Amino acid sequence: MKLSDLLVNIEYTSQNSVNPEITDIIYDSRKVSDGTAFVCLKGYTSDGHKFAKSAVEKGASALVISDELDFEVPQNVAVIKTPDTRLALALMSAEFFGNPAKELKTVAITGTKGKTTTTAMVAEIFEQAGIKTGTIGTLGIVYGGKTYKTNNTTPESYEIQKAMRDMINAGCGAMVIEASSIGLKHNRLAGIEFDAGIFTNFSDDHIGGVEHKDLREYLYCKSLLFRQCKLAAANIDDENWEKITKDAKSPVVTFGFSENAQLRAKNEHLISENGFLGVHFDTEGMKTLCLDVGIPGKFNVYNALAAICAVSFFDIPDEAIIKGLRAAKVKGRVEPVRVPGNYTLLIDYAHNALSMENVLTTLRHYNPNRLITMFGAGGNRPKVRRYEMGEVSGRLSDLSVITEDNSRFEDVMDIIEDIKTGISKTDGKYVVVPNRKDAIRYCMENAQDGDIIVLAGKGHEDYQEIKGVKYHMDERELIAEIIEELAKK
Repeated sequence: MKLSDLLVNIEYTSQNSVNPEITDIIYDSRKVSDGTAFVCLKGYTSDGHKFAKSAVEKGASALVISDELDFEVPQNVAVIKTPDTRLALALMSAEFFGNPAKELKTVAITGTKGKTTTTAMVAEIFEQAGIKTGTIGTLGIVYGGKTYKTNNTTPESYEIQKAMRDMINAGCGAMVIEASSIGLKHNRLAGIEFDAGIFTNFSDDHIGGVEHKDLREYLYCKSLLFRQCKLAAANIDDENWEKITKDAKSPVVTFGFSENAQLRAKNEHLISENGFLGVHFDTEGMKTLCLDVGIPGKFNVYNALAAICAVSFFDIPDEAIIKGLRAAKVKGRVEPVRVPGNYTLLIDYAHNALSMENVLTTLRHYNPNRLITMFGAGGNRPKVRRYEMGEVSGRLSDLSVITEDNSRFEDVMDIIEDIKTGISKTDGKYVVVPNRKDAIRYCMENAQDGDIIVLAGKGHEDYQEIKGVKYHMDERELIAEIIEELAKK
């Protein structure tokens, strides 16, 4: 593709009157090859302009810059100067991959909490309606039964555009993405007009450090999404919903428990039956439905309402909504795993005291026969985390099963002793089973009817890190192996 074709939507000036054929767009100088366009991005710790000369030496045909360069660029290399190279990367990538968003049903979800769960719900509803769907977010880029890991919740714009084109090539008709405030701040979603944008909720979790300097900036970055969405829906029960959706292109559909919400929830209550943990609720207003959500916790009513609003913009049948919300699950987030016994086995990513307390408190509301928590703690991390996790599990669990979890360069037994110190502050019962598979087996072999067992810490991770080496280890596979082994006894 000619360079000029990639620049159609960009404000720029050019040096060197050349219009080369561009084979790829690169923003990591280590990946530059002949015929590529190198975009100089400014990061927190590095500046792509420092690598522009290296990119030319490796064969780059074009440089996209925002600052003046400190070397003379050969006449056969195009130099494009633009105020914002991150915006340029997004708009160039959209053109390079043929504006794939225009060929998909697209939904973007923003909010402090609930993005991952709502994304999973929307995707499952689309699938139930016969629309093959890809997702982009915390768990990576997911489509066609495969997961491709990413560095950020909202990846760089090039990766997003490439992923959408790959999804189309794989037969997808829809894409759902988690729109993080940082992703919006850095223009990673620029160049996409979403069919629907959803706001879940807002809290001040991401202020400070390299994220947002203050609450005002955080709110502003969240609001950017709705400038590029055809339709929008928002949680009316969140006091910031109007600030965040103020620039929406169309009237905002509202959801929540409020009488003023256009989609309202009522009659919510927890359900537990044959290993299924979830929440039931009814809706009124723009849709009248009777629903079961297959993810524990009453807070998931809000996520489900958000998902219903999102798919309603596409006239998805009610039956697909009902089936989708019951079937939806998030890998590694209170994820149920089928087992032969009359107990519930869950995999969850809770790996610190706060997340563990949230999960265990939620599960306590289901009044299990026993709440059993299997967990460890990461090596080469602050010891206080181990004490805190031990205290939380000892206080909220009927039994703690202490095991390994990414011991890294520490001795597993040293970590376990620290966890025991935390548990000792409570009256909680515990056992120590250092090997993680053996610990899972212990939980399953000793499970009683009505128990809820949480395997905490690994979640979606598929490895165990020991002595600097990451070994493959997926708890779902371990559970399947244990079930098979126990069946042979």
